[in-house]
Amino acid sequence: MKKARIAIMVSGGGTNLQALIDAEQNGIISSGKICLVISNNAGAFALERAKNASIDTAVVLKSDLGSQEAFEGRIKEYLTEYQIDFIVLAGFMSILSESFTREYPRRIINVHPSLIPAFCGKGFYGLRVHQAAIDYGVKLTGATVHFVNEVPDGGEIIMQKAVKIRENDTPETLQKRVMRLAEWKILPESVEKVCAELVRKD
Repeated sequence: MKKARIAIMVSGGGTNLQALIDAEQNGIISSGKICLVISNNAGAFALERAKNASIDTAVVLKSDLGSQEAFEGRIKEYLTEYQIDFIVLAGFMSILSESFTREYPRRIINVHPSLIPAFCGKGFYGLRVHQAAIDYGVKLTGATVHFVNEVPDGGEIIMQKAVKIRENDTPETLQKRVMRLAEWKILPESVEKVCAELVRKD
């Protein structure tokens, strides 16, 4: 059976990457194959996770390349080399330009740790999102998987899952619970959904 070839782009520890690797091994992701992990951080533990799963890795540093255009150009070279059909941003801490995202319509997805449109957009990432949810006093937060376009966190929503906020939550405890109960469930399910559609179309 034909499978969509997936690249996962990461910057840090790679917990969402691990959830995707596990989901592929467990058959939750059956319409796609993780072929490449790209990081913009040479010290990202996500690279170790990829190596442990025998997945090829690439490090692309904007500081070495001098401009956003050159940085994205190098990423595109890897995507072409590996014949990538589909890109997953899993904790990738770099905003991609409109010219990049326009080249991959409905072929890039991102997971965001809130229920979009709440606590999203420019400046909302990592623990800042959870701090904002606690500060605002909302009772429910969660995670959203969405297509990526030129607007940060602005693409069409694929899946969402809600998580209750507890009275004694800190940004750290909330982050861990949102990952465990929401991100690690809907990200693999969304990857399978989009890959299945891509394989059907091709």
